[in-house]
Amino acid sequence: PLAESGGDLVQPGGSLLLSCQASEWRFNYYHIFWIRQVPGKGRLEWVATIGMDGSPTDYADSVKGRFTISRDNAKKVIFLQMNNLKSEDTARYYCATSTDGQNRGQGTQVTVSS
Repeated sequence: PLAESGGDLVQPGGSLLLSCQASEWRFNYYHIFWIRQVPGKGRLEWVATIGMDGSPTDYADSVKGRFTISRDNAKKVIFLQMNNLKSEDTARYYCATSTDGQNRGQGTQVTVSS
């Protein structure tokens, strides 16, 4: 249903652009959530949300001012631009249709380390 990509190993202060490709047009009618899971911890942490038409957007306090969520409904893609990455951003990132991970894909690994 949703497929994440773009994760990588990056140094602190670096940037990454994550992509979330939807397989079906119906996802254009969902709010989309980026969530993350720290290795070894089961809890999913909400990162950002975007509305159907690109607004509203909302961010966790831990990423506000550093991450930007956007979407291109014509291409069925949702993005997460991550700037000024910190070690605590290291996690597996998922896009989903709910904060508990509905319709999420396999995720993409982001590792922030020097």
